[in-house]
Amino acid sequence: MKVKTHKATAKRFRVTAKGKFMKRTAGQDHFNARESGVVTRRKRRDVAVAKVNVPAIRKLIFRA
Repeated sequence: MKVKTHKATAKRFRVTAKGKFMKRTAGQDHFNARESGVVTRRKRRDVAVAKVNVPAIRKLIFRA
C-alpha cells in the first residue's frame, strides 16, 4: 500500500537546497500595529525549524 504525503505539513514547510526545513514566522496575521519596526521586519523572514522537530516533519513530507 502506498502512503501519501501529508499535504497540510507540505504546505507549511519547505526544504532548502542544503536540506534545512524552513517555516513562516508565527504571529503575522493581526495585532501587528503594536509591534516595533524591528519585530515587523523580522516577521517577514522565514525561520529554520528546530532540529528536534525535523525528523517528524521529514516523516510526514517524504513518506512514499
